[in-house]
Amino acid sequence: MSQTLAAVSIWRMPSPATFIALRWWPVFLRNLLVWRKLFWPSLLGNTADPLISLVAFGYGLGTLVGAVQWGGQAMPYLVFVASGYMCTSAMNAASFEILYSGYSRMAVQKTWDGIMNAPITLDDVVLSELLWATFKAVFTTLAILVVMTGLGIVKHPQVLFALPIVAIVAFSFACMGLIFTALAKGYDFFTYYFTLFLVPMTFTSGVYFPRDQLPPWLQLITDYLPLTAAVELVRPFFIGQMPATPLKHLTVLFVFGALALWLGLALIRKRFKA
Repeated sequence: MSQTLAAVSIWRMPSPATFIALRWWPVFLRNLLVWRKLFWPSLLGNTADPLISLVAFGYGLGTLVGAVQWGGQAMPYLVFVASGYMCTSAMNAASFEILYSGYSRMAVQKTWDGIMNAPITLDDVVLSELLWATFKAVFTTLAILVVMTGLGIVKHPQVLFALPIVAIVAFSFACMGLIFTALAKGYDFFTYYFTLFLVPMTFTSGVYFPRDQLPPWLQLITDYLPLTAAVELVRPFFIGQMPATPLKHLTVLFVFGALALWLGLALIRKRFKA
């Protein structure tokens, strides 16, 4: 009977007290202090790749494409791609942090084990890791947004409304990455997540071209992908508009995030037998 209860207990939902008690804050602060020593290399590493890609696709390919039709109006391809890169930057930054850095702290450096000698629970540690990954993703995206503004790509102040959405996007993808962190036996395992999930979603969620170019059956599937939801919420701000169906896309992000948090936390508990 006790074994059955223990098996069931890993599937319990996170307690509201985990969020309210703020026991996760010292762990978050610990990660912040460590990151501060590596601030500039980290910032460069997280922003260089999307900015280089933006220049290559936005300015290079953009001169050939010109404008694309999106949302019933013409949009410069540079702006089209820039809005998509804002979403993929949040996705990738959160994913890399919870996967590689999170796994290092959990399984390689054994940082989590050391932290849990203090009066703090495993759920608190996991929540701090998710919020830390979210913070790094938002910070990275903000840095990219500043560069975009300097390049004259961002021309509408409504783009600032995208930052809360970016935080939701980052948290959702951090929760999804948590599942693979819990299952990983080594760093090579994360290749499956990127190759089979993130990369196909990047190329089918409207980042590089309008989704109406896809076959109808594939459009239907991509309608309910989290990156599609992110792009559909963020892109209108780049042309001074508001999202057409925000409730639908926010629901997609919340559903993916909530289910991934529930499953990822259960797998982490199973791994730690908590």
